Amino acid sequence: MIVRPKVNWLRMLFVWNGSVLQSIIPQLLFMLMLSLLALATSGRIFGGKMLLNTAPFTLMGVSLAIFLAFRNTASYDRYLEARNAWGHLLVATRSLTSQVMCYLPQDDVGFQRKVFVGRMIAMIYALKHQLRKTDASADLARYLPPEELAEIQSKHYKPVALINKLHASLGDLQRQQAISDHTLWLCNQQLNELSAVVGACERITNTPIPFVYGVLLHRTVYAYCILLPFGLVDTIGIITPLISVFVAYTLIALEAIASEIAEPFGTEPNNLALDALTRTIERSILELNGQAMPDETVARQRFQMT
Repeated sequence: MIVRPKVNWLRMLFVWNGSVLQSIIPQLLFMLMLSLLALATSGRIFGGKMLLNTAPFTLMGVSLAIFLAFRNTASYDRYLEARNAWGHLLVATRSLTSQVMCYLPQDDVGFQRKVFVGRMIAMIYALKHQLRKTDASADLARYLPPEELAEIQSKHYKPVALINKLHASLGDLQRQQAISDHTLWLCNQQLNELSAVVGACERITNTPIPFVYGVLLHRTVYAYCILLPFGLVDTIGIITPLISVFVAYTLIALEAIASEIAEPFGTEPNNLALDALTRTIERSILELNGQAMPDETVARQRFQMT
């Protein structure tokens, strides 16, 4: 994800890095060529005149705008739900770490706080890699002993397996009567919150916006943009390419933005900054545990106009 400081209106006009413009240039070039063709032929195709005016495009534009608004709202709702889930993850891990530090016994009963905290951080990284479908081995190896790493690597749902390990650690303490039932209940509340976050992220990942919406919107946008130059050429003449490309940029860019943010756990510039979020949680947990923290990962890039 790219996060920039506020800039003035002039510099904003020339933003390149992080915008969807670079991904839709082929479509805009196609629209430019089509508009020039409509202008050169005065709206004729194979010698026949396309009898179009701006009236049907006005009616189609209203419907298209409503549908685009619905698609973008649905996509942003998924993005916001994903960000809220990771916000809950940060709160739950901090609370659980604090409870471990304050309420759970020292290492003299077979419970090692460092191991417990390491499993918690490994769970965060396992969730990130599961959502992105990437290899978690390197990150898990930093916090899990070799035998436990091999066990977790064999699991399909690694975050769930690590949460189960955390539950098992607390269960051992409870059976040894090293913690009270109330303390166990407090810690279990946070572990249940972690499980809820994992489930929410899996729901977002495994339940995309129905494909039929994307197909309908895609076809409608391109049909509108392709016909537009032929409906404008008799009305605005030589500026048909300019207006057609600008309208196409607006509609195609909105469709591209909706498609990008609908999958918030990806690696596109406007997806969630999972690397920075994960590192923030890791640093916060280690600091509470009195351990050295790695360098901060910042979801911010230098402002670029090219």
